[in-house]
Amino acid sequence: MLSCNGCRAIADFPGKPALAGTRLSKLMAQQGLCSRREADRLIASGRVLVDGAVVNQLGIRVNPDADIRLSAQAARHRETLATILLNKPPGYVSNLPEKGYPEAVSLIRRENQHKGRPDHGNDSLPAASTLNVAGRLDIDSSGLLVLTQNGSIARRLISPDSRVEKEYRVRVSGSLDDHTITQLCHGLSLDGRVLRPARVTRQGAHQLMFVLTEGRKRQIRRMCELVGLKVNNLTRTRIGSVTLGRLPRGQWRYLESGEQF
Repeated sequence: MLSCNGCRAIADFPGKPALAGTRLSKLMAQQGLCSRREADRLIASGRVLVDGAVVNQLGIRVNPDADIRLSAQAARHRETLATILLNKPPGYVSNLPEKGYPEAVSLIRRENQHKGRPDHGNDSLPAASTLNVAGRLDIDSSGLLVLTQNGSIARRLISPDSRVEKEYRVRVSGSLDDHTITQLCHGLSLDGRVLRPARVTRQGAHQLMFVLTEGRKRQIRRMCELVGLKVNNLTRTRIGSVTLGRLPRGQWRYLESGEQF
């Protein structure tokens, strides 16, 4: 049963041609309300309003300019979803267990919480199983790692069409000249695909600053190999407008109110 009297929604019915409009769950994800998976759950539970009317039918299509909102209950719940910023040390895997190596989420313990930061108004820590890594760091790398319960934040950071900047401080060995910098900035390919343009600047005799808008597997290390450089140290220092700052290695804090990637 579709509860959507007066709203600009168009339902799909078996046996009929596809109708105009965009799937509601897709629009919700595009607008940053939640992930598509979360959208389906919220729609099915009657917690989504289109033009002021409740919609509870999965697969429904709506006009792209429709007014889409979460119910007050759903909006309050989303405010409680935790996003954690961790300064990951080398030797920890981001999210895929490797034999003999601890997972980064194991560091999310009260004794590792950075002192003097807001505690998200909750005495209990989020369960490790509810935290998803939004942008991996390989086992040898360190720096800013995001773990979140919020699907819309995860999508913004790791979806294939994401353009959120990630900044890295990289110490290298090898011949570092202007031609090498130019190659790193534009024209390299990995796995048969041309990389998006990068900003790479020299910070010292053997140190570079990379700013990327994509996150291919071990991308910076492989880029450097292509131009004859070896990465000796790699630290992620910024994601979007959120910086690592003075967060000590191995410690974590909550994303604060007002901080956005």
